[in-house]
Amino acid sequence: MRKVKMIASGRVQGVGFRWSVQFLALEIGDIYGRVWNNEDGTVTILAQSEHADKLSHFIHQIRKGPSRAAKVSYLDVTLANFPDLTDFQVKHI
Repeated sequence: MRKVKMIASGRVQGVGFRWSVQFLALEIGDIYGRVWNNEDGTVTILAQSEHADKLSHFIHQIRKGPSRAAKVSYLDVTLANFPDLTDFQVKHI
């Protein structure tokens, strides 16, 4: 299982970014995780998959900005260790 933590900066809050990330994960399939807004204006995404190619494609699409209104200016991607997830949810914090 490959797991990553991403922090997206740019125009990523108030533009449907989290919902677009969730839709993208469901569209690609076999991507499980969480996405939430941070107080500093960034968005955190935890993502996991058994399929490295799908996870790479997911990351690539996030870098491009999964919605027209969003503009990702920087995406920090690091390997992560979190409990296995079985769905993809938007967290409301």
